[in-house]
Amino acid sequence: MAGEDRSPGTAPRAAAPDETPDLYGAYPRLTPKQIRFLSGHGTRRPVAAGEVLIREGDRGGDFYVILGGSVAITEYYGTSDERLLRLHRQGRFLGELGLLQGQVAFYTAHAREAGEVLVIPVDRLRVLVARDPVLGNLVLRAYLGRRTMLVGAGAGFRILGSRYSSDTRRLREFAARNWLPHRWIDLETDAEAEALLRRFSIPPEETPIVIWREEQVLRNPGNAELARLIGLSTPAAGGDHDLLIVGSGPAGIAAAVYGSSDGLATTLVDAFATGGQAGTSSLIENYLGFPSGISGSELAERGVLQARKFGARVRIPAEATSLEPDGGHYRVTFTDGTEALGRTVVLATGAHYRRLDVPGIARLEGTSVFYAATVYEARQCGADPVAVVGGGNSAGQASLFLAERVPRVHLLIRGPSLGAGMSRYLVDQIERHPRVNVALDTEVREVRGDDTLRSVVVEHIRTKERRALDACSLFVFIGAKPCTDWLSDVLALDDEGFVLTGAEAEARAAPGVWESQSRGCLRLETSLPGVFAAGDVRSGSVKRVASAAGEGAMAVHHVHDHLGHTTAGLPGPGDDLPAPSGRSAAPGGDPHASATDAHPLHMTGGEGR
Repeated sequence: MAGEDRSPGTAPRAAAPDETPDLYGAYPRLTPKQIRFLSGHGTRRPVAAGEVLIREGDRGGDFYVILGGSVAITEYYGTSDERLLRLHRQGRFLGELGLLQGQVAFYTAHAREAGEVLVIPVDRLRVLVARDPVLGNLVLRAYLGRRTMLVGAGAGFRILGSRYSSDTRRLREFAARNWLPHRWIDLETDAEAEALLRRFSIPPEETPIVIWREEQVLRNPGNAELARLIGLSTPAAGGDHDLLIVGSGPAGIAAAVYGSSDGLATTLVDAFATGGQAGTSSLIENYLGFPSGISGSELAERGVLQARKFGARVRIPAEATSLEPDGGHYRVTFTDGTEALGRTVVLATGAHYRRLDVPGIARLEGTSVFYAATVYEARQCGADPVAVVGGGNSAGQASLFLAERVPRVHLLIRGPSLGAGMSRYLVDQIERHPRVNVALDTEVREVRGDDTLRSVVVEHIRTKERRALDACSLFVFIGAKPCTDWLSDVLALDDEGFVLTGAEAEARAAPGVWESQSRGCLRLETSLPGVFAAGDVRSGSVKRVASAAGEGAMAVHHVHDHLGHTTAGLPGPGDDLPAPSGRSAAPGGDPHASATDAHPLHMTGGEGR
């Protein structure tokens, strides 16, 4: 078993004939030594056959270790749709990722046979796993694996809606990006859809709907309403924070980990999901410390769990709309009207991929045209060819990911060389892959299709020859646009809209802002003292996951420097702030060059305004 602490030469206990086997490290068995350690911090108690330990829909709960008997994990417990998911016996523990994150349970755990369990409060568990790295790694690996299996099994809530509905796409993407167990029921093709609509007396025009536990139906809920339903987010965080982080890509998550571990009262907010653009990467193979690679979503989940362990608050969704000085602090306002005050602010809102501007594309975005390549988008493709546009690492990763699921991937690159903007390890894999067809010096001129994509018209840049490629989906990775529209009247930005920091920011600051400080502008500091930028949103940053995480950590170092100086000269409400005009030129001076063109590795920031 992965991470098991047992004596040399002692084999792990094999699964009983009717017990769910542990094939992927998701269902390890604790050693006697680990159980003795945990017993000193919990309570043993008997359980009767049929007794419910964890009920679907309940929030929080306890950590259970099975000491005797067996426990069944089921979905829709007590209904005609009840389904057995897993069965566990002595030595195994219950729970999954939601237990550590404060989410509701997506299943029911009940005793199949009478026995005994060890019960440990989840708050106590967090302390214990932090104290024991071996045990902590064992539990974390298991919980991450179990969440993956729940998502793959289609457990959790159900989204019923049309594939052509923008709200259906919004709910599905929100659930997928936040790694929430759910199942989509297609209004047009799924036989179950009509029966469910009749059961709940809902006409098709009122879809999409979210069905939870056969008893709660939400009609076209907003993302925030869905988040509240399953306990994704902490309540709105008012009051005063030492550190307020806007955006939860690698830079924002790293800032949350280092800030909270340093004892700063830290809150992390994001408009949509943790992970940012990196969270949409199916496999990151060049991130330090993960020789076998790691998915962007798992990397984000691990980081957020670390931040929560140190006391950071996480709020999703929360889209920031304004930033302004307020009495020695900074006030951030969100779209729902709530506000948060921070002594310091780290901006890690990242960048999003630019949209492809060709005839016919607008009506197909979300149904056949995508700006991310995750399992959610791949499921839409079926068994037809797809096209990928872009010459950076994101496009390369997407091509390889999709090539394992579709018969043909057309990789369309504007430049003359595959290796000009892509890491060598990806180039080698793409050149060897039999289902990836690379077209160089090629641009998309038109997309064809009514409700869904049928073909893509491409043109060779030098010969001007046009041809149509059969494709059911188009994936676009052609450059980055920073998520800074809400900051254009507040901070100094470069010509591309990225946030200026350091000496460039100080030179562009409003008159008197820095003269009142007892120090100069720090390297990651913006034109406002105490407001920092990290990751993709920062002008001149390197578009790599590792560098974004490093900037997040470095920003916290600057936060301590700032808090160690007087903030008496901080501008107050109504003081002059930099105007949006007169932006400096972006590095390189090419107004058409995007961040991904200059630094082609995959995006790391979050669309986390």
